[in-house]
Amino acid sequence: MAFEKLTNSIHDLNENVRDLAKSSADYYKLDLYKKIIKGAISLVNMMLLGFICLIALFFISIGLALGIGIALGVPSAGFYIVGAFYLVIFAIIWFFGKKPIEKIILIKSSRTFFND
Repeated sequence: MAFEKLTNSIHDLNENVRDLAKSSADYYKLDLYKKIIKGAISLVNMMLLGFICLIALFFISIGLALGIGIALGVPSAGFYIVGAFYLVIFAIIWFFGKKPIEKIILIKSSRTFFND
């Protein structure tokens, strides 16, 4: 009788451990899915905002270039000045901005991924 109870208890323990393992695996699958979807949504939002800002910057640049060209009396000079300004900004970011930008992206993405 005692041996039968012990056998049943071991069998129940085995089933409970299997159920726990399956539940844990399912939980981690759902958690990973949630984090991937959050990252994808964040990426799409950033791309959409970036695209809108890029269009706005394009029109502002054209207006500024035309304004500078009219003020100088040489229409193409405004476009050269605006282009040179963007090249200077590009060079500054290329030489000095890689590490700070990488750090900002790493911090923001880790907050999104790990703070749930």
